[in-house]
Amino acid sequence: MAVDPASLIIDLPDYPVPGVVFKDITPVLADAEALAAVVDGIAGRFAGRGVTKVIGAEARGFIVGAPVAVALGAGFVPARKPGKLPRDTYAATYELEYGSDALEIHRDALTPDDVVLIVDDLVATGGTVRALVKLVEDTGAQLAGMGFFLELAFLNPRAAIAEVTDAEVFSLHAVE
Repeated sequence: MAVDPASLIIDLPDYPVPGVVFKDITPVLADAEALAAVVDGIAGRFAGRGVTKVIGAEARGFIVGAPVAVALGAGFVPARKPGKLPRDTYAATYELEYGSDALEIHRDALTPDDVVLIVDDLVATGGTVRALVKLVEDTGAQLAGMGFFLELAFLNPRAAIAEVTDAEVFSLHAVE
């Protein structure tokens, strides 16, 4: 019987700050069948849409995004924290449930000819995704959509994302 990847998530209350319930997906990553189900689910949703690049945010977006890119026959673009990339970058700031941060990509990572899929392990308030949308727009690339393993629907991230794009938002599992 197939394992449900969502059943492996561990909730950690008050981490990293009081009031936040951290969703620990490391048990999903440690289970080959569960990880394959996540990758196949996201890649399957966007297969045949001409995706040439997948972009994922540091760090868990790398873990989910890179294998999705391979499954789609696309390249992977890491969106890193400021100062981590060695060449000229585009940058975008965003708000988290517990602060603010920024992401950067190399200026030559995407071109106007690219069709881009944003992939992350989780979407909560939509702040990180909004920053990734801005980075894709800064390059002139086309946004194919966004794919997530987990959506914290009770935080209404789709409304925040809809303020910046009408591209498809897909989640394998939603927490109401």
